[in-house]
Order: sequence, then structure tokens, then C-alpha cells
Amino acid sequence: MATRHKDRLSAVDASFLAQEGRASHMHVGAVLIFEGPPPAYEELVAGVESRLHLVPRYRQKLAFPRFEMGRPMWVDDPRLNIAYHVRHTALPAPGSIEELRLLAGRIFSQRLDRSKPLWEMWLVEGLSDNRFALITKTHHAMVDGVSGVDLATVLFDLSPVPQTVEPSEPWVPEPEPSATELVADGVKGIAKAPFGLAERALGALRDPAGTVRELREAAEGVGEVVWAGLNPAPETPLNVPIGPHRRVRWVQNRLDDFKEIKNSLGGTVNDVVLTVVTGALRRWLRLRGVRTEGLELRALVPVSIRAEHEHHQLGNRIAAMRGPLPVYCEDPVNCLERVREAMQGLKESKQALGAEVIAGLEDFAPPTLLAQASRLNFSTRLFNVIVTNVPGPQFPLYLLGRELQELIPIAFLPENHALAIAIMSYNGRLDFGLLADYDAMPDLDDLALYLEDSLVELLGQARMGAKATKRPEATEQTPSAP
Repeated sequence: MATRHKDRLSAVDASFLAQEGRASHMHVGAVLIFEGPPPAYEELVAGVESRLHLVPRYRQKLAFPRFEMGRPMWVDDPRLNIAYHVRHTALPAPGSIEELRLLAGRIFSQRLDRSKPLWEMWLVEGLSDNRFALITKTHHAMVDGVSGVDLATVLFDLSPVPQTVEPSEPWVPEPEPSATELVADGVKGIAKAPFGLAERALGALRDPAGTVRELREAAEGVGEVVWAGLNPAPETPLNVPIGPHRRVRWVQNRLDDFKEIKNSLGGTVNDVVLTVVTGALRRWLRLRGVRTEGLELRALVPVSIRAEHEHHQLGNRIAAMRGPLPVYCEDPVNCLERVREAMQGLKESKQALGAEVIAGLEDFAPPTLLAQASRLNFSTRLFNVIVTNVPGPQFPLYLLGRELQELIPIAFLPENHALAIAIMSYNGRLDFGLLADYDAMPDLDDLALYLEDSLVELLGQARMGAKATKRPEATEQTPSAP
């Protein structure tokens, strides 16, 4: 008998649904480029179907209780059709990278159908140099970038020999719940809230000192979030009304270059990433005629608050921190130092804790209040651009015997945000995926070039600094000849 999988959306997941609009799509994904000839479409569909039991959420759709009695629920889709979700297309000859980018932009321009499981995968043939691509698209309410489990993850093998992964028994979907059952489940969830509060109260009685300390820290954290909310981000050409259409671009880098910079100049790889983004945005703003003296942008930097035992679980466990991008800095080394100090200060602050507390309070809110709370907690006025950096595997992955060569992550555009930057490392690479509004950023190619220039400039400074601080090696004195 199949295991029943029916869950209410968490407050964070439901907030991603509440944030979605006609022009702001809340799906994320990737462009994956493989070497070798593409598999047959039927072979890919069979491979996906054989592994769906490892991610049961991908066989579920949303069900909405009437009268907003509780948050939406994930329920089995009895009409699941894999061929609807796994799609097949080809690039026009000669199959250039530019054609692949245009296709990705068109795919990411269209919202996912909420009456079906919220994911798509496109097999793209015709890429030059004997390659093919997959383009994946999944709603952010289903999975975050740091949970460790999504469909692409379970499709990959660690060797060129495909592994056989079959379910122990055939999947039998649960019947769809009736409207009455959905309302009853929603009421049940609301009714459980006092018991959750009571359990916390009992815990407080058992450890009053620890509870007081946690409450004090939580209050300070919420205070920091509120203070950040009272200080909106500056107005820039990045923050304008957007439409539904998208541009996609990516920039390829070596992970070792970023490590070399942080080893020479200090900080973390993420500090270096934010500094490179800062340098590129400074150049781009000047291209747009914006004065950058005294201007500091804010990046929304997602942070995982997933506990160790919660890894490899679907659903979002993230909080958002607002990190500075000091575009007023002319000197890249000075810029890195300012970014490093600011990010260290954020990590030591309680901003992420405050966001987590707010998310926890939303668990007890009805959907109408949840929608308002999510907009406050994720207010688009508070940041200029999303910059998300996810570490990936540093070894090759394979799909049906074909090696994955490039992994380009794609984020999402909130309302009034023309650009989002996603970064992911894979097998020695660190690639930037740029998603932009089609009309607001016709100069996206210029920004991509500025990212390359910014990295080269910072890497040059790191190598100059390394040479300046390198001590000459002592040489052994050789006796003179008799």
C-alpha cells in the first residue's frame, strides 16, 4: 500500500505563493549542459518516472481549502502525466549558446500551472559541439536551493554507468480530498496551534533561564528586522515595474580564482562573490548615468536555517539577510574589506534569527494575514537585487551516462526587481546565472561583461598583494672556487 503524502504548506512556502503575480513568477531552476548525444525522449521520461518515488512532492499538486480555512495542502495528483512535465524541443541550427539563452528566457517567462504539480523539465537537442541541455523549472514553494533534494538531484549518477533505481512497489495515488475534508484539515491545523504553544510553555517551565535568554535574543532579532524595514533600499534602475518576459545570461568562472582571492585578501568565497557583483553593478550603474558616490545597494542574501537533521527534506527553511553592496568603492580591495566586515557583522547580528521568529509566528496566522505578513517580511522595498550563492558538488555528475559539464542556476524576479543573480559551484566551476526583465534590462550582456572585468580586476590585485608579501627564499652560500 502506498504511503500517504499530504502536507500543509509551511508558512514560508505559502508566502512564495502569496508573492506570485502576473509579472513576478516564483519559480527557480537551472540550465544544465551535457556532453555527448542526447538521450531519446522516451528514455529520459522513463528515467524520470523511475525516480519520482524519491521526491514524492513532484507527484503532488496544490489543493486550496474553501473560505481560506488554513493554508493550501499538497495532495497526490491522480491524473499525473509525466509527458506533460518532461518536454522535448530542439534549437535551430547551428544550436548556439545564444539560442539556448533565448529559449531559457522564453521558458522562464511563463508561470507554472497551479492545477498540476509545479515543475517542468525540457530536453533540448541541437546544441553545437555534440552537446545537449536540460532546462528545469520548479516553483519555489516546493523546494529551496539548499535543502539538498529536488528532481535534478535524484536523476544524477556518480558514475557514467546509470544506476537502476526502482520503487519497491507501484505508486497508487491517494484519492483527492473533498472540499469538506480540506476545510476539516485546515481547521485541524488551526486547532493544533494552541497545543504547540502549550508545548513551548511546558518547555519554558522546565528551563526558565534558557527560555528567557531565547526570548531576549528573539526579541532583539525581530527588532533588527523591523529596523531594517524602516530603512528602504535606494532607488535605482534595478527597481522598476517589470513585465512577465525574461532574459537569461550566464558567466563562467573558475572556483579556484575566487579561492585565490580570499586566500590572498581575506574573507570567504561568498564575500568575494558579493565584491565581484558590487564592482560589476558600479560599472553598470555608471553606464546608465547613475552617480555612485556615496551609494550603497542592498542585496537580499538567502540564508539556510535548516537544522542538521532537516537536510534532505523538501520545503523551504530559509531566512533573508540584507547585505550591503558598496558601489561607491573605487578600490576593489577596499570594497572586499567593507563587504567582509559587513557580512561578518550580519552573521553576528540577530537579523536571521528575527526572520525565523517571524516565519514561526506566521505558522499560526490565517492565510489572509499570512499574505500580508509575507509581504512585510519579504518587502521588495528593502533590497535592490537578489544574490544567492549555493555550494554544489565538486565532482562530476552523470545523466544516463552523459557527463554534466555546466550547471547554471536561475533565480526569480520579485515585484519591481529587474535583476536576480544566482551563483552555484560545480566540479571546479563557479557560474553566475543572470535572470532579468526583458524590457527593463536590454543591456544585460553589458552587466555580464562587467562581472568578468570585476573578477579580473580583483584577481589582479590579489596576485599583486601575494607577490608583495612573499618573502624571498634564503639561498645557501656556495664556497668560491680555489
